[in-house]
Amino acid sequence: MKKVMASDAPDPVGLYPHARQVGQLLFLSGVGPRSKGRDEIPGVTLDAEGKIQDYCIKTQCRSVFDNVRAVLEASGASWMDLVDVTVFLTNMKDDFKAYNKVYAEYFADNQPCRTTVEINALPTPIAIELKCIAVMPEGS
Repeated sequence: MKKVMASDAPDPVGLYPHARQVGQLLFLSGVGPRSKGRDEIPGVTLDAEGKIQDYCIKTQCRSVFDNVRAVLEASGASWMDLVDVTVFLTNMKDDFKAYNKVYAEYFADNQPCRTTVEINALPTPIAIELKCIAVMPEGS
């Protein structure tokens, strides 16, 4: 098993790698919209207590997708190698339509299997997180 830490992706919020390669399969840990080396979260406004005051799901989606791409590329894979995506949303009712629109922009050429689930909360004040599986290119 090969452990991958992507220099262009935000640091994990716990003790885990960005990804693990097992044979030709690449398993990404949950990826959120945080930016590498920055405290603020793209598309999120926090109050003085660190709770979400307002957020833009489209901005968070774009940031998450860019972070997924960074982990894939650090692993030697590409966007086109994704085969399965699990999406966690904290507000399906309000966010699904906008998220689905941005998703369609990013996944127009590669359409992996997808599951979208609503959850109560994520470990940081974000509204979306992705869990992905890719197939590594031959020879990787």
